This record gives sequence, structure tokens and C-alpha cells, in this order.
Amino acid sequence: MSAIEEIKARLDIVDLVSESVTLRRTGKNYIGFCPFHSNTRTPAFVVFPESGTWRCFGQCNEGGDIFAFLMKKEGIDFSQALQILAQKAGVTLKPLTPQDVAEREEHENLRTLLEDAVTFFRHQLLNTEAGRQALEYLRQRGLRDETLEAFGIGYAPNRWDALLQHFAAKGVEPQELLQAGLLSESQDGRLHDRFRHRVMIPIRDEQGRMAGFGARILDPNDVPKFLNSPQTLLFDKGRLLYGLDRARRSIREKDQVVLVEGYLDVLALHQAGFTNVVSPMGTALTEQQLFLLKRFTKRLVLALDADAAGEKATLRGLEVARQAMDHDQELVFDSRGLLRFEARLQADIRVATLPAGVDPDEVVQNDPKRWEQLVAQAQPIVVHVMETLAAQRDVNDPKQKNEIASHVLPLIKEIPNAVERDTYLQRLARLLRVDERALLSSLSATRKPPRRSVKSQTKPQPAPQAVAPLGQNLLSLEQHILGLLLRFPDLLFRLDRSLQEEGLERLLPSDFSSVEHQTLLRLLQEALEQDLVEPLQYVLQHLSLPMLEVSEAILEKTAGLEANPHRLLDDLLRAVLQRRQRSLNQQIDYLRFALQEAQTDAPLGELSIKQEMLSLTQTRFKIDKALKRVTSH
Repeated sequence: MSAIEEIKARLDIVDLVSESVTLRRTGKNYIGFCPFHSNTRTPAFVVFPESGTWRCFGQCNEGGDIFAFLMKKEGIDFSQALQILAQKAGVTLKPLTPQDVAEREEHENLRTLLEDAVTFFRHQLLNTEAGRQALEYLRQRGLRDETLEAFGIGYAPNRWDALLQHFAAKGVEPQELLQAGLLSESQDGRLHDRFRHRVMIPIRDEQGRMAGFGARILDPNDVPKFLNSPQTLLFDKGRLLYGLDRARRSIREKDQVVLVEGYLDVLALHQAGFTNVVSPMGTALTEQQLFLLKRFTKRLVLALDADAAGEKATLRGLEVARQAMDHDQELVFDSRGLLRFEARLQADIRVATLPAGVDPDEVVQNDPKRWEQLVAQAQPIVVHVMETLAAQRDVNDPKQKNEIASHVLPLIKEIPNAVERDTYLQRLARLLRVDERALLSSLSATRKPPRRSVKSQTKPQPAPQAVAPLGQNLLSLEQHILGLLLRFPDLLFRLDRSLQEEGLERLLPSDFSSVEHQTLLRLLQEALEQDLVEPLQYVLQHLSLPMLEVSEAILEKTAGLEANPHRLLDDLLRAVLQRRQRSLNQQIDYLRFALQEAQTDAPLGELSIKQEMLSLTQTRFKIDKALKRVTSH
């Protein structure tokens, strides 16, 4: 139980409100005169003990929980209300632990050092004689000065202690630089600059925060060709994608991401206007990187050179590689692993093969339209593999036909969708000019029957559903709504559009009874209006520790909501309509009661009550109609 939930469990809302408002019982609820506006005739303020909420049905037309009441009454913010009510309830608020504070400070210190290093390397590139060679090399690669500035490209001097001496003059301890990945330690324990005589490429996380560096040689005799920062508290190559901080908005707009091998490829493509491009920094894609990309799009194109995506890597059957970039290596194309990721992510992963011996930056500089064509013509993984193999073999030779089939059939077997499997099988049969039944026989022979427990044989288990049960209470309904929106923020746009099509208002904070739920919706709306940070990350960054506990509890309770993407909007719309239906029923019931007590000279007189009831009844009719339609889907 979170601190907020514990406070609500310990404090009775009737007792709290009764300290400043005279309440009288009517049925299960309590009524009184609203303390927030002038009205001494008709009580328009209602407290609902079962849900722990209150609402003014008069001039204020506001409501909420105990936190909202205290905030409005005392004119304080949520954190202040939390402190007061926690003390009143005898609940100890959990502060950040010393370890949490120390870790956060350590990360910020490291990022500050890395940002200072960016400035140092930029100065070396632009203002030193040695840096001119690097600058000339970059210009020869077709990169303009404004592109180099935008990405913070720099130069590491050809000295063992240039960076070390620079930071020593600023009072920075060498161990801090070592921890940031800027120094290396020799076997005899001496520290020296990790990067020397190289083009320096700052690597940032998806939020634009410094994580480390990538470095490319200028002297062709140096090794390795590329050198990354070592594994640090901030730099984890398997979780980072170069250029994502600058590409994320474009990826969302185009609903597609293109992955290339090199840093300079990313620079050249962004410079040419193809800003939905990122790089896994020379290593094969990892599961963490794919799940990171899934936040922005499910349409991925791998733009690989002919060797990396061709016969050699395919025939080796390599799984996802996690090798360090400290070694000069090829980008590994793992067709089987990618197919598994594609199935798990419900994504569309395609492969665009470049002309032999040509890098993406060369393609786009020679002919930008050619790059667009290559991406547009990207093929599904299985099609790419079968055509690559067939192009390099004699498909009239029975043994070579069998060899191609032996490599492609296991890939087809990985595909969970039966229609796709049959389509690829037919395509392979036409390519090899063999009877499809022969391939089908081979495919069946390699397919292992699924294991089934005794229980599953007697009674098949239904797939998990993402549907809000009709009997949920208000709190659970609100948690369900926010759980869906936190996991799938873009649903909010579609939800608002659907509500407006039904003649209803878009989702509002007032649709929620608790302050924390209202706060989460406002933050979600803000998160979708900005494009610097992924929406859920934006929300989490702007929450206090108690509110983080609330959001984590909501996410935990709404785990497994990705059952059927096509049903998510209907599910969300149904939950919102149910919530509004119950709220309207409450309001109408209150107005019926108020009508009995209304006085003709009251601010909330008989005529205004009837008009309000008519308006609410019309809105309820729209909600009932919409709910019936969405429930019948």
C-alpha cells in the first residue's frame, strides 16, 4: 500500500470535511453548504463516504478526494496537503534514501563531466592546428559545419594526457574521469586519455542526456577503427541507440525508424532531411534496443550493407551478438533472432540492402531519391533471406535448391501467423520451382509439436483480455483508464476524437475523483504536447515520490494490457463512459433530492434545478447510447 492509499484508509472524509462544513446525512451520503462559494439556501455540497470523495453541484462544480478538499480549502499544493494529512493520519512519508540521493548526484556529476568533455573536444576540433585534419576529413565526407555543431562532433588530441591535464586544471580528480569512461588504466596502474587522435562523437540517451562517446580513427593504421566508451553507470551500449534523441519526433511522425550501421551515416542522413534514422553503433540489435524503439513505432527498416545482410551472416545462423565495439567488426544480421523479436513485439521488421561496397552516406549524398527508394523497397526478413541466397546460387541445381530450402524453412517455421507462413512457403516454392507440397512436408518434419499439459488438453485457457469488468468500483475504473493511457499514451488522442464523435466532452481531470488521478491525466496531456521525452518518461520525471508509488501501482495493476491492440480503444472508451455514467447518476440523484428542498428565491432554484436535470439527462442518454454501441463490438 502506498503512502497516499494508507492516508486515505486511515482518514474518514466525512470527519475531515465536518471540521469546517456542517453535514447532514441523506441516505448513504452527506450534504451541506459548499464552503467554496456563497450559498445559504440550498445545500449543493455532497460527500460520498463509500468512494471517499466530495462534489459541489452548484457554482463550483468541482470535486475530488480528501487531498483535493484540503488543497482547495487551504490554498496549498499537493505536497503540502500530503504532509499535513500524513501527519494527521500518523503515516510516515518515505523520503529518498541516502543511497537514492547519492546515486542521483553521482549520475548528474558524471553527465556534467561528459558535457564538459564535449566542449573540450569541440574546442580542439575548431580552434587547434591538429583539429584541422579531423575537420577536413569530416568535410570531405560531405558533412556541413552546422551538422557537426548540431551533433557536437569534436576531436581528441594525439596526446596521452590532453584531457587529463585539462580537467586537472579544473580540480577534477582522475578517478572521476575514469568512472565517466574518459580515461583508461594501464597494467602498471597509470591513467591516460582513452581517446587519442580520433573524431569524437557524443552519444546521448533518448532524452538527450550525455552517456558516453564514440570515436573514429583518422590514421588508417590505428586500431580499432571505432572505439566506444567502456561500460559505465551511464553508458550501456546494448540499451542506447545513436541519434534517437534527435530522431524520436520524426520516427513518431513517420511511424517508421531506419537503422544504419555507422555514426557518420546517421549524420549524413539527418543532414539530408532523413531524420528518422538511428544506429545501434555497429553491434547487432539487442532486445532492449528493440523494446526502446517500440515506444515510438513498430515499423523498423534495417538498412544494411550487402555483406552484413548477405549470405555469410545468414548461413552462420548467428544469434543476437553482444560483442564490444572495441573490436573492428561487422554488423551482424540475425534473421532468426529478428523474426522472434518481430513476433514478440508484433512489429514489422524489414531489410533494405544497399548496393555492394556503398555506405548509406554515399547513397544519400549521390542521390537522395535513391535512398528513399531503397527504404520504400525494403523486404520482409524471410523474403530478403531467400532472395539473397537464391541470387548467389544456381536454383536449377537440386542440391543447391535443397541448401536454400534448408536455411529458409526454419525461418518460415518461426513465423506465428499461419497466413504469412503459407504466403512465404508459396513464394519459396515459386523461387525454387518445386512443388509446394514437398516444402510443406519438409516444414512439417522440422516442426516440433507444442507441449500441452493435462489441464490444457481438457480445458483450453482463454487469452488474456484487456477489458475493464463491468462491476469495477470507481477507483478501479479510474486506475484502469490511467493504466491504459500510461502504457499507450497515443490512445488519448483517439479517445478524445471518439468522445467528440459521440457529442461528448474530451477526457478531463474532472472525470477523476482523486487528486493523484487528476494529476496523472494533466501530466499525460502535457507529455503529449511535448516531443523531447517519451510520454511515460515525462510523466515519471515530473512526479513526486508518493505520486511515483501511485503510478507504479497503477502500472502493476494493469499489467498485460497488450492482449489485443484493436480492442484497446473500445476498452478505454467503455471504461470512460462507465465512469461518466456513474458520475451522472450521482448528480441526477442529488438534483432530485435538491428539487424537493428547493426554494424559489434560492440561487439553485426549482427552475435551474430542472434545467440542470434536463441537461444531465440528455448527456446521460448520449453516454448510454455510446456505451451500448461500444459494448456490442
